[in-house]
Amino acid sequence: MVRQSNAVIGGERVEVPGHRKAYFGKMHELLYELRIGQIMTTSLITVTPNDSMYTVKELLRSHRISGAPVVEGDRLVGIVSVEDVIKALEAGRVEATVGSCMTAEVVTVQSSNMVVEAVKKFARHKYGRLPVLDAEGRLVGILTPSDITGRLLAMLDQQYHRREEDERQPAPQWLAELQAPGSSMSLRYPVAARDFARGGEAASRIKRALTALGLPLTLVRRAAIIAYEQEMNLIIHTDGGSITVEVEAERVRLAAEDIGPGIPDIEQALKPGFSTAPDWVREMGFGAGMGLNNIKNSADSFHIHSQAGSGTLVEAVISRRQQAEDHGVRREGNGSSSG
Repeated sequence: MVRQSNAVIGGERVEVPGHRKAYFGKMHELLYELRIGQIMTTSLITVTPNDSMYTVKELLRSHRISGAPVVEGDRLVGIVSVEDVIKALEAGRVEATVGSCMTAEVVTVQSSNMVVEAVKKFARHKYGRLPVLDAEGRLVGILTPSDITGRLLAMLDQQYHRREEDERQPAPQWLAELQAPGSSMSLRYPVAARDFARGGEAASRIKRALTALGLPLTLVRRAAIIAYEQEMNLIIHTDGGSITVEVEAERVRLAAEDIGPGIPDIEQALKPGFSTAPDWVREMGFGAGMGLNNIKNSADSFHIHSQAGSGTLVEAVISRRQQAEDHGVRREGNGSSSG
């Protein structure tokens, strides 16, 4: 009998067969690696503000969709849903224009954003679709939770018969020396304020470095999530800073330090959904208010040191000993259940 476990991606519940549970960590990792432009739907079905709601009704029915972007040229001006159609029908306004019934304030994402930013917005706003804009603000696609889960599961299916751990090459001698008590390695990655075009690059470099060091894949994935959220916090909320990664025999420490302006209320900053990101940052698809909590949930220990008017240090530590013990339990559990 195959056991099932459930996961929620982009607001959509996914059943993960028991024998693929080891791959769910990889699914989570992909959210931080793929950009929205790689998985969005580009074949768009749109309407204009001057179309009638009757036209929208027929369009949604014939294409079996629940909503459509409203455009003028290649510019998004609103979104209309099946709920808007129902309201128009109930009010006897089926010939009303789309412009009079649509939602004009639309939550969007950018094609260059990482998929995880869209997942945060789906979770926060409970929408069924998000219009995707390019850097110039033009509508270039639409994204649904099904687009996310479908692409992730397809990519996992391609990797299903490959065991990443088995593909590892024997560790080099210098890595063995790094395992010795008292040994350590430190890597530093500068991050510039408001550098959204390069958002995620430092996290990717950190992931590659930790992978090259031969660290366990689950540890690398946790570190990559932490590094990405630290990096985006530096880009969005600070005047710039850096991420320092320290690899020691017992732990991996990731410290994001900035030069200001500091966090006035740390307790409030840790509340899910709270964000001080300005509107223009939110319009780009960032600043959903989940970053610090994602760091906290991915680390074995988590600390913030900050003072208003000065810099902030966000420190996350992953215990290599605990990681190895957890990995051993999972391997033992997998072995006993397959017999």
